[in-house]
Amino acid sequence: MKKFMNTAETMVAESLDGFVRAHEDFVVFGADRRFVRRRHLVPGKVAIISGGGAGHEPMHIGFVGRGMLDAACVGHIFTSPTPDQIVGAIEETDTGAGCLLVVKNYDGDVMNFEMAAEMASSRHKIEMVIVSDDVETARTRDSRGRRGVAGTVIVERLLGAAAEKGMALAELKALAGDLSPRIRSMGVALTGVTVPHTQRSTFALGPGEIEMGVGIHGEPGHEREPFSNADAIITHLSETVFNEVAPVADKALLFVNGLGGTPPAELYLAYNTAHRFMTDHDLRIVRSLVGTYATSLDMQGLSVTLAILREDELLLWDSPVATAALRWGC
Repeated sequence: MKKFMNTAETMVAESLDGFVRAHEDFVVFGADRRFVRRRHLVPGKVAIISGGGAGHEPMHIGFVGRGMLDAACVGHIFTSPTPDQIVGAIEETDTGAGCLLVVKNYDGDVMNFEMAAEMASSRHKIEMVIVSDDVETARTRDSRGRRGVAGTVIVERLLGAAAEKGMALAELKALAGDLSPRIRSMGVALTGVTVPHTQRSTFALGPGEIEMGVGIHGEPGHEREPFSNADAIITHLSETVFNEVAPVADKALLFVNGLGGTPPAELYLAYNTAHRFMTDHDLRIVRSLVGTYATSLDMQGLSVTLAILREDELLLWDSPVATAALRWGC
């Protein structure tokens, strides 16, 4: 295994050091370097806090800044941040209006964020929302429910924009609940993930195989399928997410996300196929996002996310955002 790192044990800390130095206009380390927070906090605004294991960059640290997150807590690779990290972020970013915790639906994340919320509840108003956009785990009847995957980016953006406009804590929680059934994702991989600590791939595929329905921690999907052309693969992803959400409205945001090892040319080709499928099925794609935003280290793969949005939510999406990974309107 060859990676640009010194040791597996120091990789996350050294990467975070570089991130904060590279984006010091937006972010600083929080107390004791336990989390990354927005450099300029806004008094009286609800703080939006998220996080998870390292290995998903730019999610979540790349979304800290105006119009998105106020803090991101980072654990070891594919490992939830600790409750103490999360409590530290709550203590430092709550400027009087409370905190909304945005949590991907994985057991470790949910457990540690819930524990942190309980630890801080006597001093802060706290609400928590669970992102669960993955089609795959519902299809396989996983008892834990849908995983939170690339749709988390859309949720963090819309909630961050709404908080920036002054929306109250209870209203933000209600917005998240309303969004939840209208955002769905599904991923596919051509390779597994090489995890630095183990120096092994999470799964191995033959030259003529793909893994359909993968997660963002290198989890295999529901089925190993024969490799095919891009149109066949992306049409399957598009049809699956379309069937989950399309009947509720006719305007949508289409998001094609790279999982870490897929070049932009392939992502745009995938977007073209997904867009054609949606428009052929009378769905208007009025907003788009294409790029590598919610990754699984070096996985060669991608996901398709479809979000059905109302007019007020489209306005939130379009409002100014200034983070390391997303920036417009500023």
